[in-house]
Amino acid sequence: MRSIKLRHSEWLLIGFFSYTAALTPFFPDRPRLHAQPLFILLAVAIILLIAARAEMGRYGRVISMVRDWLPIPLTLTAFREMELFLPLRYNTAYEHAWIRWDGLLLNQWGFKHAVETFGDLIPTYFELCYLLVYGLGTFCIIVLWYKNRRERVDQFYVVLLAGTLISYGLLPYFPSRPPRIVFPALAAPLTHNIFRRFNLFLLNNATIHSGVFPSAHVSSAFAAAWAMFLVLPERKPFGWAVLVYAASVAAATVYGRYHYAVDAVAGFGVSLVPAALALYAARNKSTHDIHSSGSRPDLLA
Repeated sequence: MRSIKLRHSEWLLIGFFSYTAALTPFFPDRPRLHAQPLFILLAVAIILLIAARAEMGRYGRVISMVRDWLPIPLTLTAFREMELFLPLRYNTAYEHAWIRWDGLLLNQWGFKHAVETFGDLIPTYFELCYLLVYGLGTFCIIVLWYKNRRERVDQFYVVLLAGTLISYGLLPYFPSRPPRIVFPALAAPLTHNIFRRFNLFLLNNATIHSGVFPSAHVSSAFAAAWAMFLVLPERKPFGWAVLVYAASVAAATVYGRYHYAVDAVAGFGVSLVPAALALYAARNKSTHDIHSSGSRPDLLA
């Protein structure tokens, strides 16, 4: 009988939920946090094991395709779980330190003026980019399916999830509120169009409030770009397109006052960690294959 085999990305998800469960005793001051992370870990592990076992059965191909999409709702679960770490009070020292850099960037260095040079055009584009980031992972998986690269979906998720989950895992250590709430008068954005109103509606009703550092929007967008470069090296325009989009998201988070500038910089830094590790692993594998076969294989063969 074949043994149940989880994908690398699924192990990564189990690792994250194990981390949050282990983290619980170290935050006794979080009023919403009890034993929920442990139950979430058990539920996620059971779901992934059932899916892996079902793939070995009669409808294995269909279940395999379903598993290509499971990380997306489970990442949303990880995001919502961070709300359990909502603090009794926020560390305003963080916020007052970070806002100084925003004042320099937006006002003294002219970033706000540059964005608003053409009126509402660029601010509207930024708001749309910020809104669409929630569907970026789905878009990339569709591209891999369309390009007949389903076998690389797991590799893509490893980089994307690591870049996203590391940011989630750091949020409990930096309890903070976004600048649009703490400092609403500083460099308020020009636009109040439908995209901004919808973004604010989502943030007011569906987001978490445990912290904003680092920006998971930024880390996940850049991680998606690095992942597309790694899994589609023969289709680099996709990687470049996502990279330009990720840079737009980073700018949108700061201009729209959804995040402090340091949040965006930290999110970018977080995204580099899984990309560097994946590239290192791929090159090590390539070198090993060269020594084994005497010829140079495809980097991601």
